[in-house]
Amino acid sequence: MSYFFDSKNTKQMPKGRVEGIAKVTGKAKYSAEYDIPDVAYGVMVGSTIASGRILKMQVEEAMKAPGVIDILSHENKPYVSGFSGMKEMPDNRFGLPIFYTDKVYYNDQPIAMVVAETIEDAMFAASLVKAEYEEAIPETDFAKKVKEVSLKETENDRGSVGAWEDAPYIVDQNYTIATEVHNPMEMHATIAQWKPNDKLLLYDKNQGVNRVQSVISSLFDIPTDNIHVISEFVGGGFGSGLRVWPHTIAAVMAAQQVKRPVKVMLTRPQMFTMVGYRPESWQRVKLGADKDGQFMGIIHQARNNSSKIQGFSDGITRVTRKIYGFKNVKTEEAIVDLNLPMPTWNRGPGDTTGCFGVESAIDELCHELKLDPVEVRLKNIAPYEMETGLPWSTNYLNECLEKGAELIGWKKRNPVPGSLKEGDYKVGYGVAVGMWGSGRSYTGASIDMQKDGIITVRTAMTDIGTGTGTGMQNVAHTVTGIPKSKIKIELGDSDFPKAPSQGGSRGMASVSSAVYAASLALKQKVAGYAWPDKDANALNIDDISLSDKGINYKDSFVPYADIFSKNNLNDIKVEEFAGPGEERKKYGFCSSAAHFYKVKVHEKTGKIKVDRMVIVVDAGRIINPKAAANQVIGAGAGGIGMGLLEEQLVDSKTGRLIGNDLAGYHFAVNADVPLIEVSFIGKPDPNINPSGAKGLGEVGIIGAAPAIANAVFNATGKRVRDLPITVERFFNA
Repeated sequence: MSYFFDSKNTKQMPKGRVEGIAKVTGKAKYSAEYDIPDVAYGVMVGSTIASGRILKMQVEEAMKAPGVIDILSHENKPYVSGFSGMKEMPDNRFGLPIFYTDKVYYNDQPIAMVVAETIEDAMFAASLVKAEYEEAIPETDFAKKVKEVSLKETENDRGSVGAWEDAPYIVDQNYTIATEVHNPMEMHATIAQWKPNDKLLLYDKNQGVNRVQSVISSLFDIPTDNIHVISEFVGGGFGSGLRVWPHTIAAVMAAQQVKRPVKVMLTRPQMFTMVGYRPESWQRVKLGADKDGQFMGIIHQARNNSSKIQGFSDGITRVTRKIYGFKNVKTEEAIVDLNLPMPTWNRGPGDTTGCFGVESAIDELCHELKLDPVEVRLKNIAPYEMETGLPWSTNYLNECLEKGAELIGWKKRNPVPGSLKEGDYKVGYGVAVGMWGSGRSYTGASIDMQKDGIITVRTAMTDIGTGTGTGMQNVAHTVTGIPKSKIKIELGDSDFPKAPSQGGSRGMASVSSAVYAASLALKQKVAGYAWPDKDANALNIDDISLSDKGINYKDSFVPYADIFSKNNLNDIKVEEFAGPGEERKKYGFCSSAAHFYKVKVHEKTGKIKVDRMVIVVDAGRIINPKAAANQVIGAGAGGIGMGLLEEQLVDSKTGRLIGNDLAGYHFAVNADVPLIEVSFIGKPDPNINPSGAKGLGEVGIIGAAPAIANAVFNATGKRVRDLPITVERFFNA
């Protein structure tokens, strides 16, 4: 099914997103919106303690409630091969073995699920489910436990600490960041429907349908091909959809138990505890330089919280080995296991966190040196990929810095903190940079051409709101020559050619290559039908072009009508896969960005307002400019949240979250965000893939928070090393 196209009105196609009309008219269906006959509704019940063991589930009263079909728990569940006989948590590859343990590891851990005829019945009955516990004292205070956990070397060091211990200028500081929650607009939801012969249909909010297939296949011991996963529209993910969470597994279990389709949709508070978050973190950065601002060495240590269920390292020190040409690097990390839910990847995982420490320390060093922070960064950009020694394929971070400085009016910045004022506000300028390894994964795409020349391009990759579908359409149009009005896009379905999850800034770099290959294959296949007397493989592919009417080769033209009738065809199909190759052994690949922000700080109240944001990005060729800019704008808004607002608090005695809803958890809204000025270098990378496109979803936020903190220091002279920079933290700095 596709909502991207109206074959009866091809001349009135919008110039925006291919799925735009479907979304604004309500035709686009998200995972909870499919109308499945005889569907039952599941509502999760969370624990009321943070540590201990369930002695007995009390479900009798709930079972008597109207409409209740069944209640799943560790006392009543179907057989799941992957959970059966499971050992302790460290041996578990799937996270929480839902309904297969009586142990409680965090507050609001799902311990039961009511299945009922209506959502209202299920919610009411869920409120009646209780449990008797043997309670233990939970460990939930990161700040208290962080000092007790020993650091471990990352085995990626180079040079030595002794080589720069006498550096003339050294900064040595600690930095902390509070827990942040993804909070996409669409809540996570799953509809599970078992069919004859062990076939399973899943409508599931996720960032990778093939990943869901694989996990469910392993858990339930059924072939991957028996599992059909659909995730056509996704209302934001930011990393929360990269794992298969317990509610999805519970939906599959419930559908198996009650022998009916079951729909499970999380509530907003459950989104805070059941689908991950960016973990709380502590960092120490020790940075040395000579009098000219040449970096001599760095020590970067980091700890992030994890869960008692399963260890999770955010890789906070990774960014230290990327951006700058440090000859001497020592990095150490550790995870702090707590009675809290599982953290997971959040936009720019690890690097966004690590960049705050490193980029703040660089700004502190520049202040001591009395040198321009832009010039110091330009001087120290990594000349090649430092970990491998490979030359950069392309890296235009220097141009990002130079262009950003010009656009923001960096020359107006006074290096003496607190020197600039506008009315009752002190004004400051800050800069920071971000970098992300530009990856590419093995990806498939197919094209189906009909008699009227309309083509449908398909891939299993989801579009999580990043404009993937429009990018695919642009590539297919550019390579084939077929007008966009005759190009349909379908994605997010596991029956389509396999593709990786949409995350880690790999989506467009990966799928564009597959669409490019499929487009070439289509041209060649149509040419073979059009000129059967020629060897289509020997024809110069650049001389072949498709239009809305037929195929051209040099001065020859053959209408599609003739091709289909003479060859007795109903359609023409091609399928191609593309992935990384030998280029990965020859070059280092990266995307990068420079963040330049102007802030205003009220002299009396301490209110911080981001007044201007300039983000300049090197992401190779920009295939879909509007969607690319939207990605960076959204990421920049997330950076304001990280820098000034977002902080998930925990009651350290109970492990219960505080303010776990959209009223209590503060994030950036329109009033907090200025017009974000986005600019792209736009130079294609000739080696990464045929399109020359590199990822950009992460670098729009990596560097945002330190740019804000550095601007606050320039405005006021107050160095805040703990995020978010609330009024209290500002005045206590």
